[in-house]
Amino acid sequence: MILIILPAYNEAPCIGALLCRIKTVMDTYGFDYQVLVVNDGSHDGTPSVVQEYANRMPIEIINHKLNRGLWETVRDGFEWAAEHCKPDDIIIRMDADDTHDPKYIPAMVAKIHEGYDVVIASRFQPGGGTKGLGAYRALVSRCANLVMRLFFPIKGVRDYSCGYRAYRAELVQDAIRIFGNAFIDLRGVGFTCTIEKLIKFRMMGARFAEVPFVLRYDQKLSQSKMLSSITTLGYFVLILKYIYPWGETGKRWQQMIRELHKQKQRQRAVGTEEKSPSPDQRQILNNHSSGNGQPCGA
Repeated sequence: MILIILPAYNEAPCIGALLCRIKTVMDTYGFDYQVLVVNDGSHDGTPSVVQEYANRMPIEIINHKLNRGLWETVRDGFEWAAEHCKPDDIIIRMDADDTHDPKYIPAMVAKIHEGYDVVIASRFQPGGGTKGLGAYRALVSRCANLVMRLFFPIKGVRDYSCGYRAYRAELVQDAIRIFGNAFIDLRGVGFTCTIEKLIKFRMMGARFAEVPFVLRYDQKLSQSKMLSSITTLGYFVLILKYIYPWGETGKRWQQMIRELHKQKQRQRAVGTEEKSPSPDQRQILNNHSSGNGQPCGA
């Protein structure tokens, strides 16, 4: 099953078109899916638009009475996903402003099936890019990604700040078990939660991949909620906080990650042993392969 998380705040002009495109892509490819809309206190009719589409496609809605900000909206979405998804499910997080085209979902799902844990829709891969984004915002985004690549290098990752990603559900479940309420910890500093998740998954040793993606900012009809100055400040806070996890909390996270890796290694070893034939079974197989076994019906 594929769960698509849409954090939404005053997206009434855009979210209907996005939901329609999601339905078209998912039905065309025959995906088993559900959409989770986390409405962050919208007052423009967003819940009514979503409810209308809930009669046509599988949609779950979480409503915040007040606007709590992106970090808490995303956190609530991922916690709901961790509780309701199976480990082999796929979680996709998209923006609800129709700048993230669902046509990239099949390629992202294919990468997860190849064995990757996180797949990023990347503006900086060959074939990717942006349409309609102002020069200042584009410059801030490019600089932020270069800085994050310097302090938190991840093999194969060029786009740290795009929120359009696919995750293996088991990875998200493990992250919430390890980090708890600190899975998305920084609040009130813009859109930093997008990069914070990436840093936490990097700490866990996740496998990353990217697919080329074009950000369609020219399709955005709602007002931007991003304050570049606050988000930039948040990036520097991220560097100070996570360049090396400080204190007892950081040590506890590292210990829990090591224990999780050992547990998974033991599980894989047990699974391999269960699949391997016993000595008696090997002897029987050898007899059959050499023609010494009894014929059927003898």
